[in-house]
Order: sequence, then structure tokens, then C-alpha cells
Amino acid sequence: MSIVVADIGATEYIGMSGGAYRFGLTQANFDWLGCAPAMIVGALIFIPFYWKLGIYTVPEYLGRRYTEAVRGIQAVLWVLLLACLLGIILWASGLVLQTLLGWPMMVSILVTAVIVGIYTVSGGLAAVVMTNALQFVLLFVGATSILVLGLVEIGGVGALADRIQSLGPEYQDHLKLFLPLSTKTPYAWPAIVFGMMLVQAPAYWLGHQAIVQSALGSRNEWDAKAGVMWAAFLKLFIPILIVVPGLIALAVHPGLEDGDQSLPMLIKTILPPGLKGLVFAAFFAALMSTVACYLESAATMFTSDLYKRFIRKTASDQHYLKVGRILTASLMIWAIAFAPISTRFPGIFVALQTLMSLILPPTFAILLLGVLWRRITRNAGLIGLLAGVAGWIVMFLFQGILFGVEEPFLYMAWWAFVLTFAVTVIVSLLSEPEPQRSLDGLVFEFRGPSGAASEGTPR
Repeated sequence: MSIVVADIGATEYIGMSGGAYRFGLTQANFDWLGCAPAMIVGALIFIPFYWKLGIYTVPEYLGRRYTEAVRGIQAVLWVLLLACLLGIILWASGLVLQTLLGWPMMVSILVTAVIVGIYTVSGGLAAVVMTNALQFVLLFVGATSILVLGLVEIGGVGALADRIQSLGPEYQDHLKLFLPLSTKTPYAWPAIVFGMMLVQAPAYWLGHQAIVQSALGSRNEWDAKAGVMWAAFLKLFIPILIVVPGLIALAVHPGLEDGDQSLPMLIKTILPPGLKGLVFAAFFAALMSTVACYLESAATMFTSDLYKRFIRKTASDQHYLKVGRILTASLMIWAIAFAPISTRFPGIFVALQTLMSLILPPTFAILLLGVLWRRITRNAGLIGLLAGVAGWIVMFLFQGILFGVEEPFLYMAWWAFVLTFAVTVIVSLLSEPEPQRSLDGLVFEFRGPSGAASEGTPR
């Protein structure tokens, strides 16, 4: 439950409804195609692999498989990324409170930051996971209420489709899962299949620290695998609960200037007062869950992968805990300052996905190669990672010339992955192979019927 809520905080509860308002039903592909396949692979291969290695973070594994430089670069990139994502999520909280309560934007952001900062600093991962589990229940109750009452308000699924189709020719593709290549939106079918399904989604579920950390906090390996499989099942219902309300909002409130206001507007206009309060609690709980998970993950990576490795190698657990708490408070201050940057993107979900496409695809490429192929050399991972990040920056700066579509973050994710993958393989093949004994336990090994190990379970 914590894994699901870590994923469907502000990014999906607000952003995916806003995406459905702008782009239509194709937004559901981020869950139906993007979650279950990658999560099953994670539960069967990657999570047990991480667990047996006894690692706390994904950069920790990459440091062991490649070099300490890879671990350090990964940790720095992830901490900076999570800090920026926190700013976008705080902006989402401000949008919710401003729409529903009429509070000024910065007051709303400060209230969220203080509340979440206090219970994350004081309680750590245990507090985050426990509150996430409770917030999961609120989230499903609230989302179901909006879905049911919204459909009742419109007159059913058939009436919803008729209303959307009647809005004009620009909405004719809103009820399609796959959009044609000619679409001006970021979600043409090649972007969905190659950029999202094959790269961005598995990179997120197998290499995103905030997601992986919830599984690695389980009691044992079996619980970790079962938890991810259960989360994959629950994720199948998310598009129905979150994407469809975005379509309902389009039918009820067409012409909103900001699509991210669609769900708050539904809460404000179609729910009775008592239920409105419950759904508001669910809405805000989901938002706080994401903030808390990102804070905890960033603090863990900074303490484990940077501070403990390069600054102070020997100290008490209390000292490292104190450092993590100081960083948590510092990140929250940074996030407050960064929050207004969200207005430069066409929606919260696009902003989050664009920023994550910087690090997730290159990380996924070297993670996949490092876990599955012994021939990949240590220095090749470092060179491949740097090439992928540099390639993404070039694509971001010249995206209008290179792609010619609106917000091409999925195309950028695909090509950043391909570039990192190709550079890592080429450099490895041109280098001397690593001593095989030095990679024992660091490469996944499949066990044959005779019990002999090929590349599979770590020894």
C-alpha cells in the first residue's frame, strides 16, 4: 500500500487527472502499460536481487557494480532531482488549497511543508510507510466517491462519451488509448510504446529510490516480493479512479485555463459538504505521502551514498540520523523556493516526467546491463552514464528542432536510454573484461535444472 501511495501522490492524483483533461484516455497507459509489467519483473528479479545484496539504495548497488564515481554522481543527481520534484509537488498542494479553500499560494505551500517536514523528520521511514498505508485507504475512498458521483451527475459512461465528443473536433481522440503519430500532444503511440513502456516505466519501478526503498524496508525477502506484486494489482484500478474523473471534469467544466484544476473543481462542485471534507483529506493525504517519501529517500541517499562514503566514514548511527534530519529540513526549504518553476511546464505531470527523464533512462540502461551481463566493465558504466545525461541535456536545449512535438519527454527518455546503452556496450567490448571473481554476487544468475549457475541469482 505504501508503494502505491508513494507513486500516486500529487503526480497522479492531480497530474494524471489534469493530463486526462488535456490529452484524454491515453493518460491511462502510464498505469496499464507502464506499471504492471515492470512491477512484476521487479518483484521476481530486481527486488530479490537488491535484498540479497543487502543494499539500502540503488546508487549503492551501482557503486559496487561499477565505480564509486558512478555511485557519487547518481546520489548527487538523485538528491537534486528529488529536491526539484518536491518543489513541483508543493506547488500542487498550493493549487489544491487555493482552489478549495481560497488560500494564497505561498501560504498553502508553507503549511504543507511544515506539516510533512515535522512527521518525516521525527518519524523517518517507519512513519512514512505507516501513514502511507492509512492514506491509501483514504485515497481509494475519496477517488471512488468522485468517480461515482461524477458519473451520476453526467448520466453514465455513455453520456460522458457523448459530451466529450460534442465539445469539438479537437476532442475526437480523447477517448482513444493510442493516439496517431500525427498528434500534436506528447503521447503519440511511438512515444507511449518506446519512451514510456520500454524505458521510463521500468526505469521508474526498478531504479527510483523512493519506490524501491518501500520494498526494501519489508521484514523479509518474501514480504518485499509479495508487496510489489500486490501493489501491481492495485495499480490496475488507478486509471479508473483518477483518469476517468479528469474526463468527467472536461465534460462538466470545459474550458479551464489549467487542466490541473480539474480534480479540485470536481471536489468543489459535485460533492456534498461532508463527503467533500473526506475527499479533501484523501487528496491532501496522497499529496503529503509523495512529499514524505521523496524527503526520506533523498535523506537516505545523501547520508548513505555521499556523507558516509566521502565526508565522515565512521560515526555513530545517531550522528547519521541527525545529518539526515538536517538535510530533510534543508531540502524542504529548497523545495519551497523551487515550487514556482512548475508554471513553466504545461501541467504538473509533464513537469515531473520531464525532470525524471533526465536521470531514469541513463540509470536504467547501466542498471539493466550491470545486473544481467558480466561483460559490462566498470568504467563503461561511468562513461555511459555521463554520455546519457549529456545527451539528454542537448536534447532538452534543442527539443524544438530535434522533435517538433509538444513536450517530447518520452522521446528524450527513449533516446537517452539508447545512447547510454550503446556507449556502455561499445566501451565494454573495447575494454579488457573484468575479473570474473570480482563480479560474483553483483550479476544476476539463473539456476538451471542441474543447479549450475548461469547469469542469475547472486551467490
